[in-house]
Amino acid sequence: MHRRSVLLGAGAFAALPVLPAFAANAAEAFIAANIQVGFDILNDKTLDVAARKQRFAAFLLGLTDVKRVALFLIGKYAAGASQADMDAYLAAYQDYVAAVYQSYFAQYAGQSLRVASSRERAKDDFVVATNLTGSNTPMQIEFRVRTDGAKPVLVDLSVAGVWLAVAQRDEFTSVLSQSNGDIKALTAHLRTAEKLYR
Repeated sequence: MHRRSVLLGAGAFAALPVLPAFAANAAEAFIAANIQVGFDILNDKTLDVAARKQRFAAFLLGLTDVKRVALFLIGKYAAGASQADMDAYLAAYQDYVAAVYQSYFAQYAGQSLRVASSRERAKDDFVVATNLTGSNTPMQIEFRVRTDGAKPVLVDLSVAGVWLAVAQRDEFTSVLSQSNGDIKALTAHLRTAEKLYR
């Protein structure tokens, strides 16, 4: 599957007032308390397929700091863009990410994630490793979580060793470099790409 199809992009996880006894840190607690909720949505047979995908995408958007990731993906190009162009880009990015979530994660229905371990990359910056179970091909998915705000937020994830926001940044900056840094060109690119996942 193309790297684009597994990008995660930005919103915020629910605050965790109590650190579960099994969690080594707030990042582990955050993932453990939230990610299985998403898989429960995927496995909810009371919803039709379209409703499950839509609800799951909305849930994941609520777990991710969309604006933070969207700005990371365009780097220096944000500085030269007008507010109107940035607003249009952020809206297109959120819709694009929702479509990607719906398309990609729906294939994991019937499975579940369990926290395996975590490591601290830097202060308030953690990588939480989880094991995907319920299929014949076990997989590890890692989540990068920042804990430097009022509540933890998801900022990236890795599938099969590929950090998705990093890979996506390469694609986005390529589009921008070919269009002389025109944010509108990237917005149009995202709107076109979004349709591929609907």
